[in-house]
Amino acid sequence: MASRDRLIGVASGLGAGAMWGLVFLAPKVAPDASPMLMSAGRYLAYGIIAALLLAPRWRRVAGLLDLKAWRALAWLSLAGNVVYYLFLVVSVHFAGVAASALIVGMVPVVVAVWGLRDPDAPPLRRVGPPILLAALAVALIGWESLSRDGQGRDAGQVVIGLVCGLAALLCWSAYAVGNSRWMARLPRVSAHDWSLLTGVVTGAFALLLAVPAVLTMETATGDQWARLAGVSIGVAILASIVGNAFWNQASRLLPLSMLGQMIVFETLFAFLYGYLWEGRGPTVIEIVAMIMMVVSVVWCLRAHRPTAAVVVDGDH
Repeated sequence: MASRDRLIGVASGLGAGAMWGLVFLAPKVAPDASPMLMSAGRYLAYGIIAALLLAPRWRRVAGLLDLKAWRALAWLSLAGNVVYYLFLVVSVHFAGVAASALIVGMVPVVVAVWGLRDPDAPPLRRVGPPILLAALAVALIGWESLSRDGQGRDAGQVVIGLVCGLAALLCWSAYAVGNSRWMARLPRVSAHDWSLLTGVVTGAFALLLAVPAVLTMETATGDQWARLAGVSIGVAILASIVGNAFWNQASRLLPLSMLGQMIVFETLFAFLYGYLWEGRGPTVIEIVAMIMMVVSVVWCLRAHRPTAAVVVDGDH
């Protein structure tokens, strides 16, 4: 039975990665939408869906939160959703799916560095080598992106994309750490309800963001609006609702030391979707960088097992 549960858990982790990987493809499907509009559309749709799912028990769940918890939800929603996705969309536009996915895929490594000052943190000599390997992988994919020809991007745009990818990485890592700590402070709020509450607050911010996003956008055709709406609703349902459901299932069936490693599926699926969209295969450098990234994440999580807990809840 234990082996069967573990198999189902791994399959669920793979399913979550497949859904979350779609996030990196969304800017390519709706290229005419600005980063602000993409972020507003996705999280407005997610907020509406989360509010509908939470509505029957809203009073009971909301009553478990004090003012500090609501403030925490506000900054978590901004850092881990709205601002994170703004940076990610810019990164995908300017640096490409492969570079963006690999950089953001380093979240477990950055979280491990973040936790080095914790009392139970492993010594630097154990986590140092995988951290250096991760940095080398990012440098390698950055160099490959800058040297690639024929992508319609100049070096300045690629640099902007890489910097935005790093900013997205920092935003998501801050969210992962903060989200984990706040969930530990609120044991009466389930992981599912906390995710829905985050979605509702994120939706409120997205509503505010939608106003300047619409006012500053250029004239769009009906087809462009329809495509943006389809992408926003699709990503909200597949990545935020279905993806989180898969991840919650994996969280129940896998040990934390194994669960944290499942995050690499998101990056690998993002690579796959990007290659299918661009109609090409990976370059040798991209293959090497992917292998280095996977080895780095698994190595780092094994050396810093308690940190794996901070990436098991949330929305990509």
